[in-house]
Amino acid sequence: MTALRSLLLGFCVLPLLAAADEELDAAFDKDILVIVAREHVCFRFEIHLALNYEQQRRGLMFVRKLPPMSGMLFVYPDEAHRSMWMKNTYIPLDILFARRDGVVTNVVTNTVPLSLESISSTEPVTFVLELNAGTTERLAIDAGSRLIWETD
Repeated sequence: MTALRSLLLGFCVLPLLAAADEELDAAFDKDILVIVAREHVCFRFEIHLALNYEQQRRGLMFVRKLPPMSGMLFVYPDEAHRSMWMKNTYIPLDILFARRDGVVTNVVTNTVPLSLESISSTEPVTFVLELNAGTTERLAIDAGSRLIWETD
């Protein structure tokens, strides 16, 4: 798996744009995530990692701008049905839900900022990825796409 990740990281065609939000950078570790979309095209994202309860509770709340090709990956210790909301989130997002193997189960696009509506996975998942609204449509990322991220 490490060789596959290295290969994909090396061949992804879209550049990374560094996140400008110093507060996010201080509160969350960052890493690289690759998404293999349909047609076997891959895209590289710079992500903030929400690894613990406090980080997951905060997420992207109060963020006013998210750089292109960046996002936040919520990593859970087990597979379960997950639910998110947009409380105190000022930017519209695309939310991807993925199983432990990285396969995306469902995508909810263009979420409504500040909404308390529940946004849920369709099956048990380990990962939730939040990206700028419109990213999944623009890059043809949908159910069946695959997230590739490995911890060190």
